[in-house]
Amino acid sequence: MHLGKSYTISEFTFWSRRLIYASLACGTLPVVLYQFLGLKWLSIPVSVVVLLGTATSFIVGFRNVQTYSRALEAQQIWTEILNGSRCLGVMSRDFLAGQAGGRELILRHCAWLTALRYQLRTPRIWENAGKASNLEYRKYYRVPEWETPLDEALARYLPQAEIDSLAHAESKTSRLLGTQSATIRRFLDAGEISNAFYLELVASIRGFFAQQGRAERIKDYPYPRQYAVTNKLFVRTFCLLLPFGILTEFEKLDASISGFMHGNMIWLVIPFSTMISWMYLALEQVGESTENPFEGMPNDVPMAQISRKIERELMDMLGEKSDVEPFDERDIVL
Repeated sequence: MHLGKSYTISEFTFWSRRLIYASLACGTLPVVLYQFLGLKWLSIPVSVVVLLGTATSFIVGFRNVQTYSRALEAQQIWTEILNGSRCLGVMSRDFLAGQAGGRELILRHCAWLTALRYQLRTPRIWENAGKASNLEYRKYYRVPEWETPLDEALARYLPQAEIDSLAHAESKTSRLLGTQSATIRRFLDAGEISNAFYLELVASIRGFFAQQGRAERIKDYPYPRQYAVTNKLFVRTFCLLLPFGILTEFEKLDASISGFMHGNMIWLVIPFSTMISWMYLALEQVGESTENPFEGMPNDVPMAQISRKIERELMDMLGEKSDVEPFDERDIVL
């Protein structure tokens, strides 16, 4: 997640520069054909372009609202996981007679957080992290889940036998929550917790299952492809037709202009069509880069940072100091 004041103009321009190049080419070709080759029939009524631009703005706005909703829900999911983890930490400390049992629950919970992060970072075919513009920006941040193998990350929390048992699990996260539930039942059978405390701990496990399911829904079900294709088709059609629609409009300005620009006003089609097209294309690219909030982009949910915060707080509840260092506050992207 980008935590700076804003992206700089240079960063945003560099990120979207390919769109500028494409818009510049689309704006230049019609002017050259119209001005030098005399293909006057290339001009189309500006009302057609205005109508298409209006429709395009609606569909681009609709997509961006929907993709922001997905990103917002993803952030809410991890906020609820944070709150639920704090509750689990307090219950693990206070409900069990010995500290060893509470420590076991907390460490396995940290293992579940780690497995969930790795699961949500697994690439999907419809995601955009592999696009050239996004790969270039990755030099400004790191994705911890792509740097350390899962087994190595889990070794801090679980015995090797339990890690090995996860190797063939259909869902590592569900297996860990299932083991957590079985452990709580073992504590009940051993008389280490009462029935009331058992029900509270099971309710917390149920809550984590619910948040895991919500996160998996966002991860595994993309923004509807039919809307994504329609959005792309409308935007590109508008950007392609825009310079053809304003050719005669700028040519008409020659009648009211004298000096050097007299007879050359049509060349202004190039910068103006490029600017307008870039605005539409940039809006589309922003929406595209926001629709998958777990894919490893700079605007994603900072799952690693939240997990570190949870682990440090839970270990502090046990009276222990976590060896996990917090993220540097000077980092702009987490």
